[in-house]
Amino acid sequence: MPDLSLARKVLQTEAAAVSALADRLDDRFVRAVDLVRHCQGRVIVTGMGKSGIVCRKIAATLASTGTPAFFLHPAEAVHGDLGVIQADDVVIAMSYSGETEELTRVLETLKRIGAPLIALTGALHSTLALAANVALDCSVSEEACPMNLVPTASTTAALAMGDALAMTVLVAKGFKPEDFANLHPAGKLGKRLMRVDQLMKGGDQLPVVQLHTPMRDVIYEMSRKGLGMTCVVEKDGRLAGIITDGDLRRKMAAMQNLLELTARDWMTANPVTIAQTTLAAEALALMEQRKITSIVVIDAGRRVAGVVHLHDLWRTGMV
Repeated sequence: MPDLSLARKVLQTEAAAVSALADRLDDRFVRAVDLVRHCQGRVIVTGMGKSGIVCRKIAATLASTGTPAFFLHPAEAVHGDLGVIQADDVVIAMSYSGETEELTRVLETLKRIGAPLIALTGALHSTLALAANVALDCSVSEEACPMNLVPTASTTAALAMGDALAMTVLVAKGFKPEDFANLHPAGKLGKRLMRVDQLMKGGDQLPVVQLHTPMRDVIYEMSRKGLGMTCVVEKDGRLAGIITDGDLRRKMAAMQNLLELTARDWMTANPVTIAQTTLAAEALALMEQRKITSIVVIDAGRRVAGVVHLHDLWRTGMV
């Protein structure tokens, strides 16, 4: 049977390593954030071996949150790929010892190019740390490996420091959910962050009638558009109310002269509406809260722009 006590020790050691980083955050971290935030080029993240794998994740996190970034293999860098680095880039280099040969060999070229360097290291007096514009202390008291050899706690700590850097930059840049949605169009998360103007029925698909439209034509419009409702608008296109299938069912028994009336007589005034910039997830939450299956989307002048139906959200796979 596996040794669960060892597994617990590994998790506790790595958690402690990450927790210890919080007390080390100081002006160096602030300077690192400023370098990344104000980078006019790309953020280039580099490291060897397991550090390189962590670097790939840090680069991916930065890129997905609005900071252009990519991973550069240091061995490939010293064989010609250093040409991708420009003076307006920022380089993040990761080496726990700070003496990784492939990284130290690129330091002279980086200085010549003039690209600022941020070091993630466990040795603040190492060659890498001393050459960097900013060195962030990612040292750990011990590895989670029982032999204290395999990079475990140290790589976890460096990954956490990279996440802290990326998230702080994200907030400093004013990165918003809609920005995230633009960079993540695929998958359930991206769909939840879509704006309703990307999902709504508009144009010829939009059910809409005028205040004076006879109920015979109102029913035809609702049936033809298939959303179980129709918008009722003023002459200038401003929303006056809505009529739903439910309204018809509730009032039909009490009103014998149905076809002699107009949309004004049947509509519900001041219905629930949302703006075109509303996120799909917010629209879904509102539908669930109000127990409705469709919401009218309006523009700044309260003119009808479209209708979002629960079926539209189902089709995206977000519900």
